[in-house]
Amino acid sequence: MKKKKIIPTQNYCGVKAEVIELVGRLRAILCSKIYGEPDSDLESRKEREEYAFDYLRIVLKYFITSPEEIDRLVDEFKGKFPTIEESLRTDVEAAYRGDPAAHSYDEIMLAYPSYEVMTIHRIAHELYKMEIPILPRVIAEFAHSETGIDIHPGASIGDYFFIDHGTGVVIGETAVIGKNVKIYQGVTIGAKSFPKDSDGILVKGKKRHPDIGNDVVIYAGATILGGDTQIGDHTVIGGNVWLTHSVEENQLVYAQHVEISKRKNQ
Repeated sequence: MKKKKIIPTQNYCGVKAEVIELVGRLRAILCSKIYGEPDSDLESRKEREEYAFDYLRIVLKYFITSPEEIDRLVDEFKGKFPTIEESLRTDVEAAYRGDPAAHSYDEIMLAYPSYEVMTIHRIAHELYKMEIPILPRVIAEFAHSETGIDIHPGASIGDYFFIDHGTGVVIGETAVIGKNVKIYQGVTIGAKSFPKDSDGILVKGKKRHPDIGNDVVIYAGATILGGDTQIGDHTVIGGNVWLTHSVEENQLVYAQHVEISKRKNQ
């Protein structure tokens, strides 16, 4: 059987670098004192917005051919920024409240991977909801490479969200996370199984990832899988727990206690 040749449908050379530039310009709107350019003459918010949204039009040309559609999408995206800003404000507040090592909001915005990844995810998620192809995934992968936190742009995450430490966290496309949720490093909110069609191809577009309620804490190394899995409000998931079924609200879930025995010949 002749092997199928797989090549890109168009020339994407340079697009990754341009996406990184775009993310920088968009984040400068959200927080110019962190993500703005030191020697920039873009003093007003309006100037920063024009600078960023004009560049968004350039990047969208890789993925959308219609100039009219690009203009429509850019105008729609502009209207999302107040919501993004407010969500990020709550994320900073959650980190400050949730981490005794956090001494100031400035420290969180400058040094915490949770804030770093959420400034990018909340942008990518809005673009994903607008059904812009490919671009949200490229943006999300930039966040992954920068922080070690892998959040699919389709994942819906409520306000006051905090990832403590962060390395190795994975959150899948169809996950829905409520408000005031705190998770630790190494947590996976993932898929359990993948249905296939009659040709053996994975069925796409189905709900595959868990729903996490409000006021939930998930400790390090926990794995929660499955589109039918729901974690109730005010529940605590202990470290290294493996869950593939739902948990009611106000529950404490933990793995079996480890056994300790004296080493032989010591």
